[in-house]
Amino acid sequence: MSATPESVGDSAHPSAAPVPGVGAESPHPVDESRPLGRILLFGLQHVLVMAATPISAIFLMSATLRLNAGLTVDLLSAAFVLSGVGSLIQSLGLWKFGPRLPFVMLPGGAPLILFLAIADEHGLRVAAGAVMLTALFTFAVLPLFARLLKYFPPLVIGTMIVIVGVNLVKVGAVLVTGRPGEHGFADPGHIGLAMATIGFTVVSHLLFRGVLRQLSVMLGLVAGTVLALFLGDVSLGHLTQGGWVDMPRLMPFGSPRFDVLAALPLMLYSLASMAEATGQTVINAEAVGKEIDQRVAVPRTIRGDALVSALGGLFGMPLMVTSGENIGIVRVTGVRSRYVTAAAGIVLIAIGFLAPVTRAISVVPAPVVGGTAMVVFAVITVLGVQMLARCDLDRHTSTFICAVALALGLLPILVPDVYQGFPSTVRILLESGVAVGAFVAAVLNVLFHHAGPAIAARFSVRSELRTEGTR
Repeated sequence: MSATPESVGDSAHPSAAPVPGVGAESPHPVDESRPLGRILLFGLQHVLVMAATPISAIFLMSATLRLNAGLTVDLLSAAFVLSGVGSLIQSLGLWKFGPRLPFVMLPGGAPLILFLAIADEHGLRVAAGAVMLTALFTFAVLPLFARLLKYFPPLVIGTMIVIVGVNLVKVGAVLVTGRPGEHGFADPGHIGLAMATIGFTVVSHLLFRGVLRQLSVMLGLVAGTVLALFLGDVSLGHLTQGGWVDMPRLMPFGSPRFDVLAALPLMLYSLASMAEATGQTVINAEAVGKEIDQRVAVPRTIRGDALVSALGGLFGMPLMVTSGENIGIVRVTGVRSRYVTAAAGIVLIAIGFLAPVTRAISVVPAPVVGGTAMVVFAVITVLGVQMLARCDLDRHTSTFICAVALALGLLPILVPDVYQGFPSTVRILLESGVAVGAFVAAVLNVLFHHAGPAIAARFSVRSELRTEGTR
């Protein structure tokens, strides 16, 4: 299952064997440490690309739930701190938590939407309790889920990763264009700024070598921000407003209330989240060229998500999930060390406590972040295609499985609200293209490659016995 991606500045081999008489075994590039200054630079690059996600998630919470400014600042601080803590756990590992791969953790996405729906219907205290109940539910069902991992071969995972990549590219594109119907949708100036940012990234990757090439994503993002500043698309007025230190507030909505029925939609979603974590763990290992045992690494990833989500419930946050956003950066830069994403975790924690840094990062215009994100996220799609290329797609059944899963998985991504006429409990799963694609691919894989041949063989034996009995 291992792959050896080309890299710049890292060892060319996924693993190195010990040489007798020379010394200890060389560490895998994932476990390789680097000079502190360089690690922090690479970690900052991850943070700059992903920082828009926690910021936009909290701003959406604030606008939807009509939270006051003080509470919004507290939640933003908690989002950065918990993202940092989660990134440290997943990158460095803690007992049976964290796969020790270069991962970052973020709020947002479908879990945020479900959190807002629960809060709107039952109140913020119930929503916070639902997050904690879902974390406990994840721990409870994980042993059963781990036994099902054998039904997620590369054909299923590769299909799921392609869907994940397409969905993330769409997320990046929405940062550039805005949503249809909103004021300023598809503004030519915003699209031009995004394209310029992509151009800066390409030029940096083309002209530079070594460390500067590995920082091409960050250089493109910085150049795009500078261009936006000259064009008057950056507002610096709020940089000097507010204090110097932010502190996450424990139980900002009051003591959590636990309502199992209210938490049920979030619990159902956690099943889809576990399937997505499976794909992200496998593709992360593929991207860094490290062989893993899925039965060990995937549960460690899911436990890390559940642990940080349980903590997040105490600080008023939605579910925290391990993100695939950084995998594209790892592949583009060739820097595979998990200590880089651990450094990103430390930077995120620092941002959570340092108010001026949070305000400075929020200055980066959405089209610049979106332009960078589209390139990084598209790399994830390419990784999924590479995995599928090794799955013997010349076999008609494999092609058919992949095609059906892609069709149904991409449907809610390409046609939003396609399931709006369905009951809300059904829509929770159907509107997650990743969950649908993974489920369809896994079921069809069992039917065509496991159950189908066994049933055919049984009917063949019975047919032969009947034929012999009539002679």
